[in-house]
Amino acid sequence: MRLTPSHKVHGLGVILLGSLFICSHSFNTRGDPSFVFSLAVAGVAYLLAIREFFSTPRFPRHVIIIGLVFSGLWHLQFLGMPPGPDDDIHRYVWDGRVQRLGFDPYLVVPGDPAFSGLHTSETRSLNHPDVPSPYPAGAELFFRAVTAIYESTFTLKVAFVVCDLAIVLLLLDILRRSQQGMHWVLAYSWNPLLATEVAGSGHIDIVGALLLLVSFAALGRQWRAVGAVAFGLAVSVKLLPIVLLPLFWKRVRIRDGILAIIVFGLLYLPFLRREWIPIGSLGTYVQSFRFNDPVFAILEKVAAPQLLTALSVFVGFLIAIRLRSRSPGLSPDAFAWPMAGSLLCAPVIYPWYLLWVLPFLRSLPTLPIMVWTVAIMPTYVVWYLRSLGYPWLLPGWVTLLEYGSVATTGAIIVWRRFTRPAAPPLLTGKGM
Repeated sequence: MRLTPSHKVHGLGVILLGSLFICSHSFNTRGDPSFVFSLAVAGVAYLLAIREFFSTPRFPRHVIIIGLVFSGLWHLQFLGMPPGPDDDIHRYVWDGRVQRLGFDPYLVVPGDPAFSGLHTSETRSLNHPDVPSPYPAGAELFFRAVTAIYESTFTLKVAFVVCDLAIVLLLLDILRRSQQGMHWVLAYSWNPLLATEVAGSGHIDIVGALLLLVSFAALGRQWRAVGAVAFGLAVSVKLLPIVLLPLFWKRVRIRDGILAIIVFGLLYLPFLRREWIPIGSLGTYVQSFRFNDPVFAILEKVAAPQLLTALSVFVGFLIAIRLRSRSPGLSPDAFAWPMAGSLLCAPVIYPWYLLWVLPFLRSLPTLPIMVWTVAIMPTYVVWYLRSLGYPWLLPGWVTLLEYGSVATTGAIIVWRRFTRPAAPPLLTGKGM
């Protein structure tokens, strides 16, 4: 029997399900050989599924439904796993807790003995206890709202999975309205990063990705005020999407932009002290934190970290300006590439940072970014090496594999574009 594209996608879904189930059981020792191997299998299966999505314009409805059921199963499996002892989610619980107790997360240092009585069993192991929170006000208020319901890492993970589900539903509506193949929702929901970094570790980035997709969808419907405000809220979760600002030029009205600025400013009102905008440990982050940063590491030899961080933002701006001027239409590619370009030049590139671009990857030009979301997964080996007593340093082979895969994919796309035979000219007029 000849395998149809639907059969192949079903088979790849089963492989993803099995490999991610195995990966989830090694989640507390992430980065060890069994975790990396099973995650690598899932990543390869994901990319093979992407190939099927490109080669087949439409899939039967049951393929999408079964694919989403598969995704739900491995999300539930990871949701039941406790996060790592030093995952960022413990900081989220702490930030929400201290706000409800009347303290400022931008001023309170978790490791300060004066505040030791504020800790719970889930916050004592938070990472970087010697610095206050670096997260913008939108993220802080989200932590406070969720922990007000019930204060635990599990509650936050549930909230993040709900945001993930909302992205799936919104993507289905966007694909339907744009008359694209509905199977492209699986290009999002099947990405292994969602299992490990949303249902598993639990990262605030998925909230920002949802708000950014709301902004994109609102612009598509000409809901300009909603699009502007949603964009402002996304920036208030993390600053990365600020590089997309040029894409809103002439797509929103001046009053919409002013409304977004007002909403953004109101989020900071609870934290204002002596009329300055609090940034917590953001300066320390730029000055001292480094991970998976090949471009930044090279340039840091000749320039200050603050200048290079500004350069990474400038790179994202330039890409956004170029894409905005080249095409008047609204494209998901234009939302993905500026953030990816900015991240490439950043001082820290953790796997969960790529959650921001996942909802916008469904075209051939974004294939290098799709590959990046898989190629970044070997960086987890650093967590395992640290448990063995090695320094927090990414092995060279991991960097070569990660960025070599992305560069190779981009080179192949460019080569095929320039070597593809030109279409024959159309004959006009009457035949002889």
